Amino acid sequence: MNLKTRNRWVALVFISMAISLVIIDGTIVNTIFPKLINELSLTSTEVQWVQESYVLVFASLLLVWGSLADRIGRKRLLLIGVVIFILASVWAGLTDSAAELIAARVIQGIGGAMVLPTTLSLVNANFQGKERGIAFAVWGATIGGMVAVGPVLGGWLATDFSWRWAFMINLPLGILILIGLFIFVPESKSPQRAGGIDLVGAVLSVIMFATLVFGLIEGRIYGWWEVNPNRQFELFGFVWPETGLSPIPIALAISLVTTVLFVLWENKREKAQKNVLLDLNLFRIASFRNGSIAALIISMGEFGILFAIPLWLQNVLGLSPISSGLVLLWLAGGAFLASGIGGALSGKLPPARAVQLGVLLELIGVLGIGLVASQENGWAWIAPFLLIYGIGIGLATAQLTGVIMVDVPMEKNGQGSGSQSTVRQVGSALGIAVLGTVLFTGTQVSLEQRLDELAVPVSQISVVTNAVVESAGSAIPGLEAGLIANQVEAGLAAEIRTAAGDAFTDGAKWSAWAAAGFLLLGFASTFNLGSRKEQKQNQS
Repeated sequence: MNLKTRNRWVALVFISMAISLVIIDGTIVNTIFPKLINELSLTSTEVQWVQESYVLVFASLLLVWGSLADRIGRKRLLLIGVVIFILASVWAGLTDSAAELIAARVIQGIGGAMVLPTTLSLVNANFQGKERGIAFAVWGATIGGMVAVGPVLGGWLATDFSWRWAFMINLPLGILILIGLFIFVPESKSPQRAGGIDLVGAVLSVIMFATLVFGLIEGRIYGWWEVNPNRQFELFGFVWPETGLSPIPIALAISLVTTVLFVLWENKREKAQKNVLLDLNLFRIASFRNGSIAALIISMGEFGILFAIPLWLQNVLGLSPISSGLVLLWLAGGAFLASGIGGALSGKLPPARAVQLGVLLELIGVLGIGLVASQENGWAWIAPFLLIYGIGIGLATAQLTGVIMVDVPMEKNGQGSGSQSTVRQVGSALGIAVLGTVLFTGTQVSLEQRLDELAVPVSQISVVTNAVVESAGSAIPGLEAGLIANQVEAGLAAEIRTAAGDAFTDGAKWSAWAAAGFLLLGFASTFNLGSRKEQKQNQS
């Protein structure tokens, strides 16, 4: 059932607000981490898990909820998802421990995973022809813009109020969204095959993603192959042996095995004409397959760097949360500017080429950040590159969804929506895991080397390095005063503080260059984008 023209666009407003809510919460924590670290005593690993727990669960359940939405109703599941998200946000805002905060973020991820594929499916179901292209552009530009708005909003709330309001603000916004969705958005479903919900596929997909991201995040902590004698893995009272094989290769092996089992299971259900979690036949569609590959790689480079920049701005340059958020406003401004550029290019530049241009601008932006970032240059030198980066995100994100979905049959709308969303969120999760690991490992290596050059005793090197890395850099601002209090000569203490800042900058640069590597691969993959119809038109 289609909406009347006016109501259809009003519905798009509230659908975009719903997606804004969950996307903002993927990045809003970036600028409040220093506050969280100080108040809740978070370690660097816990910092990553506050971010990753949300993204991981989000990515793991997109396929599950996308499939269920087709069955029980997209609007119904969207409303349920917003309610769960609101309640989890309130819990996150009231928590007083790292464990509770991570648990709340997990539940946020469950609710958020209900929102993303259902919003895309509703857009796809209620808009046709040229209107669908415009609606996709609005939906995509909203995601790109909100990724950048999150840190700004978080910084403002943490500075002028409390970090808790970064979560609590979802309560009034969520209620407004629920009212709008209930009034203006119609229900829609898709015909279903026999066989019920694919529970086995759901379990396999969750295990597959969870073990993969766990391995990437915790590898530097527990050892990539052999056990780290200084850190033992514990889970529900079970303690990993002190010697021998690390849990990391085992986790990665489980991920690989479950991936194979998942593919085999989905193929089996597809042949039996039963409901599947992921319709693998979608990947036989060239535009969907090529677009999904590009989206995976691009997402790894796009969102991982946003983890490092706010930490560097606050812990190394000494900016307040709101000030670091305002620096990132350059990125947000670029993302919103891209919507105007995209409109001007509409009809003149094929969507696939717009994606290509966007990724190229992202690559230029992140390379520039990696080249100019330093304590001496400050934030002003990276601001223009953040603007370029933001324009690139806005162009690429806004157009990529339409490019991926252009040849997907309407009857497979939910499958396609959930699948492409999953691919992008998995890429985001992997990017944060990989680039976060690069950031902290790079910081550690650089700081150890710099402290050795200063002739700092080995015992002190270990103490300082652990303090900086384990606090995700938040120990840097107070490092000089702390060393002086421990009878370290004032001149040497100042040099150690400078070395720590330079080392964290090195880690951030390495993280930026790793992101550039992913974006370069993503840019190469964009040359295969475009629908069959579009490719023929371009060749003629």
